[in-house]
Amino acid sequence: MDILLYIALGACAGVLAGLLGVGGGTVIVPVLTFVYTAHHFPPEYTLHLALGTSMASILFTSVASLRSHHKRGAVDWMVVRRLTPGIVAGTLAGVWLAAGMSTKVLKLIFVCFAYFVAAQMLLNIKPKPSRQLPATGGMLASGGAIGVVSSFVGIGGGTLSVPFMTWCNVPLHTVIGTSAALGFPIAAAGVAGYVLNGWRVAALPEHSLGFVYLPALAAIAVASMLTAPLGARMAHALPVAKLKKLFACLLLLVGTRMLVSLF
Repeated sequence: MDILLYIALGACAGVLAGLLGVGGGTVIVPVLTFVYTAHHFPPEYTLHLALGTSMASILFTSVASLRSHHKRGAVDWMVVRRLTPGIVAGTLAGVWLAAGMSTKVLKLIFVCFAYFVAAQMLLNIKPKPSRQLPATGGMLASGGAIGVVSSFVGIGGGTLSVPFMTWCNVPLHTVIGTSAALGFPIAAAGVAGYVLNGWRVAALPEHSLGFVYLPALAAIAVASMLTAPLGARMAHALPVAKLKKLFACLLLLVGTRMLVSLF
């Protein structure tokens, strides 16, 4: 039953990755947290394992998603190159900080973040028409912030990079494709951090590589890579307004479920 759940979770994450440019962590993290809790994994490391496994799955999902968007000319590789250095540095710093935080604090950060981005999308707060992507310093700082938050909540950065690029008047379909590409450096740095920080933790369940639970990773990765191209096709067929509402509703649902688990 666990494997079937992981496969279903991966399939859902793959569609979301292609459709909205996210790595699927907004769904993977809470579901894995509930599964690991049900299996009585060490409670002090439950969310750390969910975050690490989510990051590892995004390595595979982002590749499948970005390839589909790249074929449609929807990845701005100049933006990817300018944001990546800050993203990698921010992600590594964030993982180091997250490793020392309690599960409750990490959950609270996740909830606040999800509600903030959802409100921004639903209220349709629009940037000034003259607003553009910042210069090199601003891109490094923005990439660093995206990396830190992504490592805290186990996502591929889409829930931050999508609003950031939209705020800078990048066309939404290009935003989604570029966000999918940014998921890979975030995930690579995040996985390295979660593996190293969990390497010497003796209480972790069998078949764990640091804070990455390998059975869940294998099933999620295979399923997500198969369904990400489907999500990418849907993204280029749906209008922008509907994409924004879908993204916001997803965040509200996941944030609320995680908030309930705090009590």
